[in-house]
Amino acid sequence: MKRDKQREGKSMTGTGKRSNTYFLMCERKWVYHVLIVVAGFFGAYTYLLRGYVFCNAQTGNVVLMGMALGSGKWGEALYFLIPVTAYMMGAFVSEVLPNPIKRHLPIRWDTFLIAIEMAAVLALGFVPMSAPVQIAQVTINFIASMQYNTFRQAEGVPMATTFATNHIRQIGIGLAKEALHHRTGDKIHRKKLREHFEMLVCFFIGAVVGTVMCNLIAEKAIWTTLLPFAFIFVVFLHADLVEEKDMLDKKPSGH
Repeated sequence: MKRDKQREGKSMTGTGKRSNTYFLMCERKWVYHVLIVVAGFFGAYTYLLRGYVFCNAQTGNVVLMGMALGSGKWGEALYFLIPVTAYMMGAFVSEVLPNPIKRHLPIRWDTFLIAIEMAAVLALGFVPMSAPVQIAQVTINFIASMQYNTFRQAEGVPMATTFATNHIRQIGIGLAKEALHHRTGDKIHRKKLREHFEMLVCFFIGAVVGTVMCNLIAEKAIWTTLLPFAFIFVVFLHADLVEEKDMLDKKPSGH
């Protein structure tokens, strides 16, 4: 009974009231904090060492492709199809593979994805600085897309683990609600505001650590992210094989 109570979290119901429920390990807030730290690290890594670009999202690449077309630079415009397609394929794979993984392995897709990301990070550490930057860029495009499409809600709250834009927007919304309701005593918005602020801070920390490590050990810096990935993987694997063994068919929130 005590263990069951420890497993309980809280999520919002359709009426806006809170009800006790159990959140899967892959939905825990601390997991999202760790993943977005890694995302901040990736941002620093690809910008400083792999072509001065951010590979966690594709808005910039689409804009650059449009600018290239508008300038009549057809070859340059076609080049941007590479990262955009890699990102698209990451989303495609993360939609197609979960069911086969569930049928053939005693683990969740989320756990398998962390293993894929670890393998990708390990491989990138061996890619020399002299190699084409597209190798690292496309790899990060691909795994970032899979991660973004897989980890969608942290204990019932929609979250992005690969970029900071939405968290900045949600902080602005939360501050607006704080200003509008400061006289009414309505504080329900503060929890969400705090959670998005925590995610933004974690992303920033990842960028700082990534910058320091890239300056110290260059391309090998990417191996630093193996530590948080390995920790998540071990926790997820234990959950799949022991703690949540009878819940493998339960889909995470948002799917």
